[in-house]
Amino acid sequence: MAGGRLPGLLFILHAAARLAAEQEVENLSGLSPNPEKDIFVVRENRTTCLMAEFAAKFLVPYDVWASNYVDLITEQADIPLSRGAEMKGKCGTNESELEISWLEQAYTLKLFFLKEGHNTSRGQEAFWRLGRIQFAYDTSERTYFKDAVSPGKHTANSHRLSALVTPAGKSYECQAQQTISLISSDHQKSVQLLLSEVRIQPFDITADFVFSEEHKCPVDQREQLEETLPLILGLVLGLVIVITLCVYHIHHKLTANQVQIPRDRSQYKHMG
Repeated sequence: MAGGRLPGLLFILHAAARLAAEQEVENLSGLSPNPEKDIFVVRENRTTCLMAEFAAKFLVPYDVWASNYVDLITEQADIPLSRGAEMKGKCGTNESELEISWLEQAYTLKLFFLKEGHNTSRGQEAFWRLGRIQFAYDTSERTYFKDAVSPGKHTANSHRLSALVTPAGKSYECQAQQTISLISSDHQKSVQLLLSEVRIQPFDITADFVFSEEHKCPVDQREQLEETLPLILGLVLGLVIVITLCVYHIHHKLTANQVQIPRDRSQYKHMG
């Protein structure tokens, strides 16, 4: 019996080892000139299948004793995503995941991505989105939590999230800061995730370590329009001025070549 189980066990171990060998995860945050920005890459079968660049910070409320040691007051921990974080990843056809842990796993961020299709007037179109966020934290960790009451581990989750919606085959880009609210297991407190300088693509990467064409978020599109609109208006105004001057010059030249008829009839005899 034991001999019959051994080949099966060896096969499972071999398959697990092969899977681990085929998947690579890399934290390339050291390549970013911004010390607050992190870069994560997941590769399977020697091909990049998920890339993510962003700066992230969590605003986490927690309780501490007031000076009278009777009342509770709420403080806020500002927790940045640290460089040198450990990471895991999983790529799939329609589902991908990214898991990031730091400070000896006192903090863990999990991002869950989905690729879906829907019918439009142009037919079936596919898109991907960030479908769920989970953030686990430990208020007994002393770097960001000071004298927390009843310290312990908590988990904050998103609720009915549909963020970073992007057409399939493109990467999502947003330089502007975005705020996503999470609900914590710590008395339903609201945890805020602040994301900025985001560039993410969890599906359909065609070149190794290279993002596909970007799909800009509405805020970036609006800011880009606000930056280019004065330039466009200036060019249009300049063009109108040039056209006006040209028309005036042509009109002046034509009228200068015409015979001037004197208004004083007595001068007609001197003409011709």
